[in-house]
Amino acid sequence: MSEATAAKRGLPVRVKMRHTAHFVDELAARHEAAVGRLLPLSSIQPHEGQPRQDLGDLTALVSSIRDKGVLEPILVRALPREASDEDPGRGVERFTIIAGERRYRAALEAGLYEIPAIELEVTEQEALEIALIENLQRRDLSPFEEAEGFRALGERHGYTQESIAKAVGRSRSLVAETLALLQIPEDLRRTAESLGIRSRSLLLEVAKLGDPGKMRALLDRVGRQGLTRDDVRRDTRTEARKKPGAGARRRPYVFKFKAPDQRYQLQLSFRQSTVDRSDLIRALEQILEELRNAKEE
Repeated sequence: MSEATAAKRGLPVRVKMRHTAHFVDELAARHEAAVGRLLPLSSIQPHEGQPRQDLGDLTALVSSIRDKGVLEPILVRALPREASDEDPGRGVERFTIIAGERRYRAALEAGLYEIPAIELEVTEQEALEIALIENLQRRDLSPFEEAEGFRALGERHGYTQESIAKAVGRSRSLVAETLALLQIPEDLRRTAESLGIRSRSLLLEVAKLGDPGKMRALLDRVGRQGLTRDDVRRDTRTEARKKPGAGARRRPYVFKFKAPDQRYQLQLSFRQSTVDRSDLIRALEQILEELRNAKEE
């Protein structure tokens, strides 16, 4: 096979197709038989329910594919065969993309006619679930896109926060904090995005305000003054000290939990007088981690 022909087939002779530690590979490993093969681009169509609507700039990816080929296979699901005059008995193979639409679009633009693909035998619902998880493993999503994805996994597919964290390779506390951003109304989320505010920790400070009017005022200040999360927290503490009675000694925050069957109860005291839900979750997770790692005496 010449180098030019190899590049057209998506498999250059200079570079071997790699398989990184990726969700796609984990899925492929569940199949006993080999599932990877080259498919004609003409037999593949994008999925209408693709979770990621904005595919971004494909220029760099197209250039990479022209130089090195498609290094990571896309993930596809077979569709019912279409009748064909050439083969009326079997029909024509057709596939829809589960994951890898950017690679597919870039391969088309690069002039390839085949692309390496992994075919999975999954239902329509499972395909949407896989596409959502694969999309959430990307690192270029905004905090709000992640939050919507996490919520979709919970509401549509029954995921808990713990199972979401395992599926996308994030911590349980990060998932909880990201979901908390959904307390910000949609119009204010658009405002934050238009201002270029992508810091999860800063947006979490906005969400904590609860009142949409206060959220909008803070977003305006962040946009005008370029405030950081630490700036916002410092201002919040200053405002709290100005309130009547702020000079009085404040009691430490105490979290209490009693088992429904009355077998035990838990009491956790903090040095500060106010504790965020995310801070409480992190403290409890740290305690669990210590217990799991402790050596038995």
